[in-house]
Amino acid sequence: MKAVLISGDRSGCGKTSISLALSSLLSRKMKVQTFKAGMDYIDPSYLTGVTGRPCRNLDSFVMSPGEVSSIFTHGCKGADFALVEGVRGLFEGAEALTDTGSTEAIARALDLPVVLVISARSITRSAAAIVKGFQAFSPDVRINGVILNNVMGKKHAEKATAAIEHYCRVPVIGAVPRMEEMELTMRHLGLVPFIEGQGNSEFEKRIKSVTGMIEEHVSLDTLVSIASEFPDIAKDVTLIREEHVQDTRIAVARDEAFNFYYSDLFDVLPALGANVIPFSPIRDTLPDAEGYIIGGGYPELFLPGLESNTRMREALREQSENNVPVYAECGGLMYLTGRIRLMPGWQGHSEERVYEMAGVFNGETRMPARRVVSYVEGESTAGCPLGAGVFKGHEFHYSDVCLAPETSYAYKLSRGTGIDGIFDGAVSNQTLGSYTHLHPVSAVGMFRHFVNRCRIRN
Repeated sequence: MKAVLISGDRSGCGKTSISLALSSLLSRKMKVQTFKAGMDYIDPSYLTGVTGRPCRNLDSFVMSPGEVSSIFTHGCKGADFALVEGVRGLFEGAEALTDTGSTEAIARALDLPVVLVISARSITRSAAAIVKGFQAFSPDVRINGVILNNVMGKKHAEKATAAIEHYCRVPVIGAVPRMEEMELTMRHLGLVPFIEGQGNSEFEKRIKSVTGMIEEHVSLDTLVSIASEFPDIAKDVTLIREEHVQDTRIAVARDEAFNFYYSDLFDVLPALGANVIPFSPIRDTLPDAEGYIIGGGYPELFLPGLESNTRMREALREQSENNVPVYAECGGLMYLTGRIRLMPGWQGHSEERVYEMAGVFNGETRMPARRVVSYVEGESTAGCPLGAGVFKGHEFHYSDVCLAPETSYAYKLSRGTGIDGIFDGAVSNQTLGSYTHLHPVSAVGMFRHFVNRCRIRN
């Protein structure tokens, strides 16, 4: 198996579009396993969509080196080629003076060669200075190739290529023209998730156009030649040891509104003994289960459907009141408040709009609010439905959840914003709702505690 990491000189340089197209093109010839550096749901949805294999996340802030290696090895089982998409610029991370949480840390941990995507807009010889600086900044990270993006014409490409290959001694494997078609569809928290675009002719046309551009202007053969050879991945490798037969039903909300899940969750839960039952809060009735998980997503874009499914909202509230374990993250937390209030100016609307939600928590969600993107560290209390202990995660939201003063919280944060400053993880009976997103491998003990609580009710 071979592997390579696609990084960028900065956010917005085009690495997501390029990584998506390369993964799609390689998948025509071989089995491609993709990974995303950092804690992100939307880019992985695209990489999953074009390869047919679940993209997995790698993050050195949230995960230990052993967990990074374990997830990579498990994901690569049966693959011919692994492609890791970086996050932001190569060296951006959680801290100013360490590589924690950066693409650099993943490249170093897995000893992956890097192809650096550079936005060459309005620069030629200076592109070589950028590559040279990246090489010098962290000499043990191998930059084995460069892709130029936003190139204006043949002469521009030739001049920048000649400078990089002369001064930096690495090949330029592609020069992509500056074209509007290279931009994927955006919204307030980033790209539109792949699941929403499927079946949309304009969306699919855009993906096809991006892929065609990369096929024409980037050398796949050179990319494959500079990728590293990895030993065959053991066939019997597992992400975590199977602890139980699947004796507990846990229903997981999965539809257009709630689809922010890490792929590893659907390996971890069965290993812990959970039979996963998907359901849609927009259109289904609530399945019979011993526990429920409602992940993040974009509930604010599907409020009429969520509000109109009264049976679902009432059933969830009743299950919570009956002490059935429920775990909700971010969008799921918003859905469990009493209502979602869209303030004037949201999405161009001049009037306030209010939609009734499940009402498990006494309070409401308001949008828009300050955009929060942050790593999270904290400690959970003994009464937490996910158990007591320390944890790391991340939060990514554009809303405020305003709960009643008497609300109890299970998380105290040392880093992050949460629901109420340093507090997160609102608790009602055996329901936990938080802005904090947990990764199921790094927080496997918390998910084990949750499944065991569900098992007790079986």
